Amino acid sequence: VQLQASGGGLVQAGGSLRLSCAASGTISSIGTMGWYRQAPGKQREPVATETVDGNINYADSVKGRFTVSRDGASNTVYLRMDSLKPEDTAVYYCNVYILATGSVVWRPYWGQGTQVTVSS
Repeated sequence: VQLQASGGGLVQAGGSLRLSCAASGTISSIGTMGWYRQAPGKQREPVATETVDGNINYADSVKGRFTVSRDGASNTVYLRMDSLKPEDTAVYYCNVYILATGSVVWRPYWGQGTQVTVSS
């Protein structure tokens, strides 16, 4: 099982980006999908998560600006980021809870991280 994230880059303040993260491999079932971020010198923090039944949680700092969504057919989670601010600059990681084929234990998997840089 692996996660492949993409979509980061450099954008001016007020701009937009969309991140994608696709899960692949021997997957039996997928649970909560979401995004975390880690800025230089800071701890990794949750940004947005969506459960299988559609319950969504956002960090207060991104409410109204970011939108998380998921596509069950392609095992992909997205993060649409609008009205970006310099303080959104960080490495963004996708996180997906997966039940691998043949396993009885749900495990969290992490993507490789994608850099988002917002210039002022």
